[in-house]
Amino acid sequence: MAEIQKTPDRRVIKTKKAIKNAFARLLSQKDINDITISDIAALADINRKTFYNYYAGVYEVVDEIENELINRLDSVLTEIDFTNNVNRPYMLFEKLTSIVNEDMDFFGHLLSMKSNVSLITKLVDMLKMKSKAVMKKYTDMEESRLDLMLEFMVSGMVAVYQKWFNSDRRQPVEELSAEINLLVFKGLEGYLDIDIKNEYVGR
Repeated sequence: MAEIQKTPDRRVIKTKKAIKNAFARLLSQKDINDITISDIAALADINRKTFYNYYAGVYEVVDEIENELINRLDSVLTEIDFTNNVNRPYMLFEKLTSIVNEDMDFFGHLLSMKSNVSLITKLVDMLKMKSKAVMKKYTDMEESRLDLMLEFMVSGMVAVYQKWFNSDRRQPVEELSAEINLLVFKGLEGYLDIDIKNEYVGR
């Protein structure tokens, strides 16, 4: 007999989200090694016992946040039909933007910290791996060159998003995504060409 999966209790989901949001806020204020369970509990408006009902410690919260984010990005990349949308690369950035817009404050706190090396490394590695699997279907480029291209492209893309989160965020994230899309898929020459054309149009 197949095992019946239980729907997660709403109270559990709400409490765990409060804990993760509290941790993300604290991470934007102090080093991860200085964050205590008492800090998280106080900000999440729960007691320490409630925290221990779900997590053994601070780093278990970190692991769950990282794994959930990686899984969401992995799911997004898997959903995109690259075969039929090879001429619409902006779809990837539309999906990434929609994830960020779901909880701007959470991602803002989480990705604004330069010290959050583990998460950024996992993001970059996952995006490179997925992108490589897709691009191998459309090119016979030597693997070492493909790795170099993806390292440059993905690391740069993530760095730009991270810098945006550390800024005043006046530029809409949709506009930023469009700029990154142009750079990634048209290159610096294509990016500058658009900029030059816009300059002449404005005269």
